Order: sequence, then structure tokens, then C-alpha cells
Amino acid sequence: MKINIIIMRKLSLVILVLLFISCKKEDVQLPKTNASVMTEILDHSPIYMFFRVEDNDTIAEVNAKNSISTTNWIFNIDKRLPLDLVIPEVKYLQKKKKQASHKNEAAINVFSYADSTKQNLAFLPFTEVQYKYDNNFSKFYIKEHADLYSAYNNLTINFNHENKITVDGNDISREELVDFIKDFSDFMSDGKITIIHLNFDKRLSFDHYIQDKILAWQLTSNTIQLSSYEFIYDLDKLPECGCKL
Repeated sequence: MKINIIIMRKLSLVILVLLFISCKKEDVQLPKTNASVMTEILDHSPIYMFFRVEDNDTIAEVNAKNSISTTNWIFNIDKRLPLDLVIPEVKYLQKKKKQASHKNEAAINVFSYADSTKQNLAFLPFTEVQYKYDNNFSKFYIKEHADLYSAYNNLTINFNHENKITVDGNDISREELVDFIKDFSDFMSDGKITIIHLNFDKRLSFDHYIQDKILAWQLTSNTIQLSSYEFIYDLDKLPECGCKL
């Protein structure tokens, strides 16, 4: 009986998302990538962020009216939206959930996306992510807080407005990134934990953002961790450094 209830709840989740995505009036095009971080989540509330165009301006229309603070939140965000519209809304909802009078400390937040290889709905947790927005970049932040990071081997990964990748200012192809980071970490860490600091140009689409996040997730191991801080930057607002980001 218990197994049947769990199966029904899982099916209800998939059906709910698929119905909402296929509805003509409420269309959410989910990001696609080739790996599943999570495939199951129960006791959830859906949050939707729609892509709208009004008077030639792109708008993120948010529907969070069914969100319950004590549940896991699934963020279904249209892949066409740029990060400069998505992240402020995500930050607001994160804060709203944390400040709710009724909370469940075990509840998580996840982004939904489609695994194009396994042909299933998947989820990427981001509960612990804290966004540094607009005028922050990790290499400057690390320098300003050197006492917090001196015990680690720190690497800055930047996904620029063309979604090209640099590691500490050096160009790296997407295909080489995972092996490069793992080899570099083994060689340079000197026994320290390697912390990966992720930076994203805010002009990137949410689709690219999820693909980049999944790629970064593939770097993690017992000795390589992702920083809980993510930097969504405006290139025009960063301090002049005369260096390649």
C-alpha cells in the first residue's frame, strides 16, 4: 500500500509538470542536458517562471501561489529567460521561504530540467546556493576574504556572455573542463580541498546556466567542492582589473 502511494505521488508530479508545460496558455520550455542529478522528489510545491514578451521587452512572469513553505520547492523556469530576470526572482523566493513562520529545515529547493539522454524529468538542488549579484566576481571576493579561503585551493570558473569558459582567466573548452580541473587539482592542491567558484554573465540564458551547472556538478568529488556562493555578474559593473576574467 505504501509503495503504491509513493508511485502515485511520483506519477502525479510528472503528470503535473507535463500538463503545465504542454498547456498553450501556460508554456514553460524546460532546459535540457544529458545527465540526471536527481530524478525523484516528494512533498513538493511547484513554482513557475514564464517567458513573456510585452512591448518588445522580455518579462519573467512568476507563479508561486501554490508554494507551501514546509515543502520542497520545484522551480520550473523557462529556458529562454536571461539570468538577469531569473536570479532576482529566485533570490526573493529563497528569502521568502527562509523567513516563513512555518518552516521545514529538511525541505530543499530544486530546478527542474529535462534529461535528453534518459528522456526523463530531472532536478538540480540549489538549496544552499547564495547568489552574489551584479558587481561581484569570485576572484575579487576571494581576495577580499583571503582569511576564509587560505586553507583551500581556489579555482575560478567563468561562463561569459557567449557561454565560453575560462579557468582562472585561461580559455578551456567545454569538452576538456572536467579532466583539466581534476588533473590540475591533483597537481596543485598539495593536500588541500579544491573549491570551485562559479561565475556567470547575467546575459546568459537559463538554459545555458543549467547546462553549465550540470557540467560543474560533474567536477565534484571528495577533494573538489563547489562553493555555495555563485556570482551572477554585470560586466559593466565589475571593478577594472586589467586582467582576463
